Amino acid sequence: MGVLIIRIMSETEDAILQALLELDSIVKTMASARPKPNLVPMFERIDNLARQLPRGSDPQLLHYLQKKSYEKARLFLQGRDAENVEGSCGHV
Repeated sequence: MGVLIIRIMSETEDAILQALLELDSIVKTMASARPKPNLVPMFERIDNLARQLPRGSDPQLLHYLQKKSYEKARLFLQGRDAENVEGSCGHV
């Protein structure tokens, strides 16, 4: 039997997750959206929230956010990091 690890998110991590979920939702509508949404404000919001993470935040999350691997960061925050695949940097 596997071990279940429950991780409590900080308020900032939760805000990042909500922004990443919103970004994911917007991206899924891009093909049919007219006009195309401007994603720059979303990226700026996520970057601003990432800068607010305290010292001692999970290095894996920080890596994903620094590399703009937003889908990986979303999966990580959802407790689904095992679904992430190795990136071009050699990091999962």
